[in-house]
Amino acid sequence: MFYYDTIQTSVGNLFVVCDDNYLLKVGFQDDFNKHIDSSTPIYQYAPEHPICQLVIKQLREYFAGERKNFEIPLRIKGTDFQMQVWEALNGISYGTLKCYQDIAMEINRPLAVRAIGQANRRNPIPIIIPCHRVIGKNNALTGYAGTKIDIKEKLLKLEGAIV
Repeated sequence: MFYYDTIQTSVGNLFVVCDDNYLLKVGFQDDFNKHIDSSTPIYQYAPEHPICQLVIKQLREYFAGERKNFEIPLRIKGTDFQMQVWEALNGISYGTLKCYQDIAMEINRPLAVRAIGQANRRNPIPIIIPCHRVIGKNNALTGYAGTKIDIKEKLLKLEGAIV
C-alpha cells in the first residue's frame, strides 16, 4: 500500500508518496497522473499518515524559511550510479551551489557530467534531495525536473543562493 498527500507551495502544488515507513516520491502536480493511479486501491489519499504528515510539515517549514535540512526517512531506488549522484546531492548545503562537474569529480566519474544531469532529472525526491542546487559550469540555471527552470530559480532564491 502507498499513501499520498498534497501541499500547496510557492513553487506550485506538490504531492508526496510514502509507504508505511519511508518517503518514496515528491513530485510536481503536473506529474501526478504519471506516478499515482488514485483509482486503484494500492494508492490511498492519506493526509493523516504519519510519514506524509512529517514530510508535509518539513516542506512547509522549508518554504517558510524555517528549515534548512530535512529529517525524513527515505527509500529511493535507482542504479548504482544514480544512488551515488543522489548521495552527493544530499551533501550540498542549503544556499550552496555546485556545478555538474563538481558532482562528477566527487563521485570519481569526471567524464560523466551529462550522466550526472540525467541522474538529477530522475531524482525521485526533488527539494529534499536538493538537485536544484546543481547548476551549469558557467553558472547557468540548467534543467530542473525536466523543464522547470523557473522552479529551480525560485528555490535558489528562497535559499539565498541567487538574487
